[in-house]
Amino acid sequence: MTDIVPTVEGLAFGGDYNPEQWPREVWDEDIALMREAGVNIVTVNVFSWAGVNPAADVWEFGTLDDIMDLLADGGVKADLATSTASPPPWFSQRHPDTLPVDPEGRRLNYGARAEYCPHAPAFQEAVVEMASKLAERYAGHPALAMWHIGNEYYRSCYCDHAAAAFRAWLRERHGDLDALNHAWGTTFWSQTFTDWEQVLPPRISAETPNPGHVLDFKRFSSDALLKLFRSEAEAVERHSPGVPITTNLMVTGDFSGIDYHKWGEHLNREDRLVATDHYLIPEGPIEAEAQVAFGADASRGLARGGPWLLMEQAANSSAWRGGYFAKKPGEQLRHSLSYVAHGSEGAMFFQWRASRYGAERWHSAMLPHGGPESKTFREVKTLGDWLGRLAEVKGSVVQSKAAILLDFESVWASATPGQPSGHMAPYPELRRWHAALWRRGVTCDLAGPAWDLSRYDVVFAPSLYLLDDDANLRRFVEGGGTLVVGPYSGIVDRNDHVHPGLPGALRELLGVRVEEFVPLREGQTVALDDGTEGHAWSEIVRAEDAEAVVGYTDYPGGPAIFRRSLGEGLVWYLSTRPTDLNPLFDRLDLHGEFPGLPEGVETVRRTHEDGRTYLFAINHTERPSLIPIKGTDLLTGASWTPRTHLHANSAAVIRETQ
Repeated sequence: MTDIVPTVEGLAFGGDYNPEQWPREVWDEDIALMREAGVNIVTVNVFSWAGVNPAADVWEFGTLDDIMDLLADGGVKADLATSTASPPPWFSQRHPDTLPVDPEGRRLNYGARAEYCPHAPAFQEAVVEMASKLAERYAGHPALAMWHIGNEYYRSCYCDHAAAAFRAWLRERHGDLDALNHAWGTTFWSQTFTDWEQVLPPRISAETPNPGHVLDFKRFSSDALLKLFRSEAEAVERHSPGVPITTNLMVTGDFSGIDYHKWGEHLNREDRLVATDHYLIPEGPIEAEAQVAFGADASRGLARGGPWLLMEQAANSSAWRGGYFAKKPGEQLRHSLSYVAHGSEGAMFFQWRASRYGAERWHSAMLPHGGPESKTFREVKTLGDWLGRLAEVKGSVVQSKAAILLDFESVWASATPGQPSGHMAPYPELRRWHAALWRRGVTCDLAGPAWDLSRYDVVFAPSLYLLDDDANLRRFVEGGGTLVVGPYSGIVDRNDHVHPGLPGALRELLGVRVEEFVPLREGQTVALDDGTEGHAWSEIVRAEDAEAVVGYTDYPGGPAIFRRSLGEGLVWYLSTRPTDLNPLFDRLDLHGEFPGLPEGVETVRRTHEDGRTYLFAINHTERPSLIPIKGTDLLTGASWTPRTHLHANSAAVIRETQ
């Protein structure tokens, strides 16, 4: 297995470092404190375009040279960014057509970040030039450990450059106008195109936009950003071959406008690395610890179970979440260790030293405004010590037996206008299922529906609105797997056309026929005859080749949950969203490895190719809990026996012995 950061020993630990915001005398203090904390890698130059390239055809590398040399002398490696995520004012003023245009046709001004159109030729040329010059200069630098392309890609644009690029993308995807008109169903509302120049981005219009148009534009926008990333990555590779390359994805759901499965294909290979940023939502229906597991499992899914890295998290609060929500003592430590438990090859943060000015001056940092004599920095030092003790864990992987299906195109399609309910959003439902499994002690991947699913015992599809056919899912079930499908799944094809007969692509596999949808109002529930209830959605549905297991006790009446044997496996269909998922999991006899553990005590195992195993045990509760295994706790060096208790609000990483 490829070592993700060849020149960093053990697990990666550090954060974004922006010394250009500080006087030179502060830099030496930073290095000393990094060494004290055990930091071994920092991300530099993310937003420093203006420092390296302060004017057209002017290049000044002196400050960045000093930073890189300082890191090398201090024994800290660099994840060197290409700085292309934030063009400086001079560039936007010189190339006003590179500023993005929103769906209402307004050109956005400079003054923040990500203020670029990914389709503008001047921007495309500039980022390749920047990446090339940086790679040519710093290839072989002793501090260089990894290249960081761009930053948090998400920008869409609706300008004339975007329109031209969109038409070219559509020609490649559909071929001719007849095929495009068919794919978008343009006979509806007399939208038929007779000339390619008539095709525009889905800018704001007088009525509900065409769903196929909107869906294809989301695909196009994601592909355009991937193309931009690849152009920079390839420029770096020409001058700095063999050094790992990454970018920081945001797969947690807040920025789901990117088809991260496609990005994963380009990052999950030799000399490239899946990395993600994850900022928790402090107030919400799902506890922070379950949010951590979701972000980690989604990232591991993109890496197909292989190495990945937590690139950014908050050391304490994320003020831009709408308030200063401080982490309780020990939370930073337990959350960071949980990412590693779920497969990350380290724990990194935004940022190292808190900024005194700018939009994120109140975003927490490893070294906060309170300085080194603070709770946050004391925990940073403890975490650095822990990760140093866990060096031997690097390269081990998590082997899950359960998966939840996440398809980004399906997420987009289910959000297109004109849906029968506003309460069937997929991402919150996927999070809810994942959190219920996490509380039960079940570690699961977030997988794509077209992937090879044979490694799993059970696969959940709580919300899979878009599906062309059932071939891959049928293969999984017939091979002995258990598939659980939620309502409003398999309804449309890749063009967002409704499949004939409901539930569409899954009708034969599930062995049921849906007569009518019966959406529920917000807060409304429907009673089931096993004493449970459903919410958001219900259906009038009949069994054709399936067994009715649970029924509705009131309208819409009839069966609600079905089970069918197929080949060596089973497939379940839920025609409503169960409010409590545990009765279903009980029917499936689905439990974690330690069924007696209370909710909030997390156990995840990582395994090396040679068979060595490490059990991460993290107690997020106020009570001690028995973890019945044998081994050595790497965090303390103490022996662990089946009678050893894990203290409240604590953690252990146990190298297991048989």
